[in-house]
Parts: sequence; C-alpha cells; structure tokens
Amino acid sequence: MKLDILAIGAHPDDVELGCGATLAKEINNGKRVGILDLTRGELGTRGSAEIRDKEAARAAKLLGASVRLNLEFADGFFVNNHASQLEIIKVIRKYQPDIVLCNAVDDRHIDHGRGSKLASDACFLSGLRKIETIFEGNNQKAWRPKQVYHYIQWKNIEPDVVVDVSGFLDKKLEAVFAYESQFHKTDANEPETPISSTNFRDSISYRAQDMGRLIGVAHGEGFTAERYVAVDSLFKLI
Repeated sequence: MKLDILAIGAHPDDVELGCGATLAKEINNGKRVGILDLTRGELGTRGSAEIRDKEAARAAKLLGASVRLNLEFADGFFVNNHASQLEIIKVIRKYQPDIVLCNAVDDRHIDHGRGSKLASDACFLSGLRKIETIFEGNNQKAWRPKQVYHYIQWKNIEPDVVVDVSGFLDKKLEAVFAYESQFHKTDANEPETPISSTNFRDSISYRAQDMGRLIGVAHGEGFTAERYVAVDSLFKLI
C-alpha cells in the first residue's frame, strides 16, 4: 500500500496535536495517510505504555488513518544513529509517501527535536540506492519523499506554510482527546503535567484560530519546511 502522507511522531499523540486537522482534511480529500510512532511514550507521567497503545489505536481510527505503526524505540533515550535510521528507512521504502510530516525542529521535550532530525535524516538516506534494506523478506528500492514538513508543538515557531484546516478542528480535538490519560480530567488522580492543564487544552483551539488568522481563515495548522516550497504559478502549488 502506497501512502500519500506519512506522519511521524516521537510519542503517541505528537501527530494528533501537531497536525491532526491537516491529516483529517487530507483523508477527507481521499489521500492515504499513515502514522509512525517512534516510541510508546512509556516515560509519560500519566497513564502507561499499554494505555497509550489503546489510545493511539483509537485516535488513528477516529482520524481514518490507513495504518499506524510503532517502532518501540526507547522513550527519552532513542538516538539518531545508523540502526534507528534504518528502521525508519524501511517504513518509508515500504509505504513510499510523497510527503512526510515530523516533529518540531526545536521544542520543550528533548525527544521532539531529536525525533525531528532522525526522521529528516532517514528521509534523505532512504533515497540512496546503495543503502540496502530488507523488509518482510523483500529487498527494498530507494525512495525519497518529495517534501518534509515539521509541525509546530509546544514552542511558538514561525511557520513557513500554514494549511487551512477550517472545518476539521473538531476531528482533531476528537483524536487528541482519545488520549484520555494524558489530558485534563476533573476527576484524575494522577500528577499534573504541562499538557494536562486546562490552559493547554484550550491552547489547541486558540493556536488553530491564530494560525487561521494569519492566512485569513477560521483555523490553520503551521509547518516549517526544509526547502523552498515550489509553485507552478502564483496560483498553484507543486
């Protein structure tokens, strides 16, 4: 199965928070979207890896993703090395996405920036034919995505591209809050975290509103680009 978009996140819920509305919109437009989680989020203060597994599966179903995989790298301790790069390359070559979305280039959580660079490096290396990989017993062909974008997470990074996601914020919020263990609940008996506050919950909507304001629409999601975004004309993106 070939994917149009592969969204990669260091932790389950990164993708939903960073680009959930964009994915919902593209899926609604008939695009095939996959999600690749690098870790199970086992170091998260609230919940457990097993709970996050179930929440991630539910969120993917709500969005309509065609596939969701987890590489089970060590949360907090994975590194950008040969072995990790090869595991991501195998997934990229199997699903041949045209676009890859990955973590913010710099963020509060150390895994986000590290996961961003790891995914980006793997996208480039995946296009080198002399790197040989075997997946499910098959020799793989080189494949490099046409574009790599980085979604925006905790920090307010200035976007290079803003996607109009008007009409899809509710679907994003539904997928985000599938992670019930992670976010605000009045009856929760677990420690508070930066993302379990009502302020953070509300910020998901008001950031989308502010991104939308920048481009004159109701809601938007911002991304940084690794290279210039090419246009066929002033009226048509390539």
